[in-house]
Order: sequence, then C-alpha cells, then structure tokens
Amino acid sequence: MTLADQTAATPAPGQPAQRGRRADAERNRAAIIEAAGVVFAEQGGTVDVREIARRSGVGMGTLYRHFPTKDDLLATVLGQEFSSWLTDAHRQATAIEDPWQALTGFFEQMLAKQGRNRALVESYAAAGGPTESCARHCYAVMDELRLRCLNAGLLRPDVTTADLVLLSTTLSQTVLATVDSQPGQWRRLLRISLDGLRSHNTEPLPGPATHADPSRND
Repeated sequence: MTLADQTAATPAPGQPAQRGRRADAERNRAAIIEAAGVVFAEQGGTVDVREIARRSGVGMGTLYRHFPTKDDLLATVLGQEFSSWLTDAHRQATAIEDPWQALTGFFEQMLAKQGRNRALVESYAAAGGPTESCARHCYAVMDELRLRCLNAGLLRPDVTTADLVLLSTTLSQTVLATVDSQPGQWRRLLRISLDGLRSHNTEPLPGPATHADPSRND
C-alpha cells in the first residue's frame, strides 16, 4: 500500500466521533417523536413537555435542541401521523367501488382516528388539520369523494366540498366533547348528518353556498 493509499484509508481526525454524535442525535429525535405521539394522543396538546422528555429518556436541553417550541414538536408529530392516516384512508376509499360507501367510510375512519388521539382531534376541530398542508390534502380528498358521489347521482347537487369540511369539523367538536363521557356517540350524529346529504333530499339548502378552498390564499 502506498503512502497515498494509507492516507485515503485513514479517516480524518474526529470523523468517528462526529458520526457517533449524529447517530445519537437521530436516536434521540426518534425517541422524542415516538414518546410525544403517545403523550399527545393521551393528554392533548396542552401537556407539559417535561412529561415527553421523561418518557423519551432525554433531557430538556436535548428536547429543545431538536424542537425549540412545543408547537414545533406538535406540528411534526401530528403532521406525520395525519399525513400517514390520510394517505391510507384515501387509498382505501379509492378501492371501494360504491361512491357513497367510500364517502361514509372516510368520515368514519377520520372520526374514529380522532377519537383515539386527543391532540389530533383538537387540531382538526380548530384548524382542519395539524398543518396547512394537511388541511389542503384533506380538502382535496373530500373534493374527490364528493364528485364521485355527485356524478353517481347519490349526493344532493347543492352540497359543496366546503360543506363536507365544515361537517367534519363540527363532528370533530362532538368527538372532542364526548371522548371521555360518551365515546363513540359521534357515530349517531354522523349517520343523521350523512342521511341529510343524500340526493333524495330535494328541498334547497338555506343560505349561500360556501366554496372555501384552503389551497387558495385569497
């Protein structure tokens, strides 16, 4: 082996230690996110981050190096969870041949998911999702499901996607209000609400139609 080969094969001073620090940092970040997901689901977004640090096994300084504020941590954890759920729910809805079953199944999945995660239902009831990107994605999925039902003649024609989003937000408030006292009570209100969306209801809806789209900034 030449001197040049020996030099190339020898790691620069500090490289192993740097790689070790990066690996430790990645493990700490993953532990924080995992613990936060459990704690936020159990206790909601108002939980003290010291509980998250305790469960993840890291110090407060380490937690704050990765997530300077609790809002940063909450958005990261819920954004990942919501996006993963929404992608799966959309895939399942697309695979269902009957448009009405696809729409109702999507609502049921959404509210059931929120019923198991206090912080997630808080974020959806307040803003339609944990992040703007999540809200836009959810709106697009609901719009697709609405159009399927409308084209099949199953949905009353004056229902807009914004109506469906508002309905889901209202039902999320029901989930939030009854999650401890009457878990699952939202299923009754969901059935009543969805029956009102069917095309056999021909009496015009009151008030002007709403067409708010979170993907637009105007």
